[in-house]
Amino acid sequence: MDRHAWKPFLQRWSEEWRIAHPDEEPDGDPWLGCPPATEDEVRALEARLGCVLPPSFREFLLVTNGWRHAGNFVWSLRGTEEIGWLADLEPMWADAYADWDEEEEEPAAARSLLISLEADAGVVYLDPGDVDERGEWAAYDVFSWTAMGPDRHGSFYEKMYDFYAGFHALDRPQCETQRAWDAKVEDARLASLRGEVDRPLAVFAQAARFGRDRASFLHFQMRTLLREEDDDPFYQMLTNSDTRSWTLDEDLFAAQALPLLFAAHEQARRFGSASTLQFLRERAPQRVKHLLGRHQARRKEPGFRLCFGNPEFDAAAHAALDAGEDAWPRLRDALVHWRPLHEDHLAPIALLADPRAARLITPERGRELLATRRG
Repeated sequence: MDRHAWKPFLQRWSEEWRIAHPDEEPDGDPWLGCPPATEDEVRALEARLGCVLPPSFREFLLVTNGWRHAGNFVWSLRGTEEIGWLADLEPMWADAYADWDEEEEEPAAARSLLISLEADAGVVYLDPGDVDERGEWAAYDVFSWTAMGPDRHGSFYEKMYDFYAGFHALDRPQCETQRAWDAKVEDARLASLRGEVDRPLAVFAQAARFGRDRASFLHFQMRTLLREEDDDPFYQMLTNSDTRSWTLDEDLFAAQALPLLFAAHEQARRFGSASTLQFLRERAPQRVKHLLGRHQARRKEPGFRLCFGNPEFDAAAHAALDAGEDAWPRLRDALVHWRPLHEDHLAPIALLADPRAARLITPERGRELLATRRG
């Protein structure tokens, strides 16, 4: 990214940060940066370091010689006079992560350039030993309190964009960026129902990075059918009411997501691990606990049977699962009867709560269902 692209991006970030924090410096300049470094100052830094800076970081310094609030846990970035090697300026950090890169002879932290000045028990650094075809150095941040290792991005710009997305996810400024993501999410929702797969997945993933909760739920539904069963979004969505950007419909949650959470809980219990359902039982608001209790009571009723969706699809899907060797083609054909229960319902994810359907729907078959026009 050159300085002509950096300036509007950083200006927008500054203005949005002011929206999220109106009481901090209310009468001051919203710009979070500093005066730009001169070309001579950047060359002097490169001479002191003995190397040419990666292009996106070099251009950044020529726009602002330092930065405040680079994400919610990095309070300031260094200017040209303060930048130096991590091993020289913060040897404790270089030593702490010396063994993290087991396959490399020289640990990345030991050779890296420290660019953060103040952070919440963490550092941000650039690795001159990990360079791409554009001359960009890999960028890392690491925080001791996460109990995780360094988080890598391909360049300084990519790391800053990640910080920017993280700011949106945590602070939720009411601004044009958020509205633009919401519009993209709605467009991707309609595209998914038309049978598109990869583009909606990418849009939902990016919008979720920016704290758009609706995108997280839509993304979860697609990933569920693709059998990408990583963390679900419900604990965050249902317990942090003060920061939600969207409200999950409780009837849709109860009909489609709760059966999955109960099934996942049973599996987790067999392995002695925690589950989202367990966390919700302990910490969710009372209205959510009521939904959990109601579903638990229904499961105990004589003749209980999972409901997969609207009546026509539910009947066709159950008939398919009872069809033995013909189960998969009949289940695939049953999709013609499926109708969304709500505008945020993308796919019949409750199917995966039934062990028979879970065995039938491989990632490839899940993609086939998503690639079918629905509703």
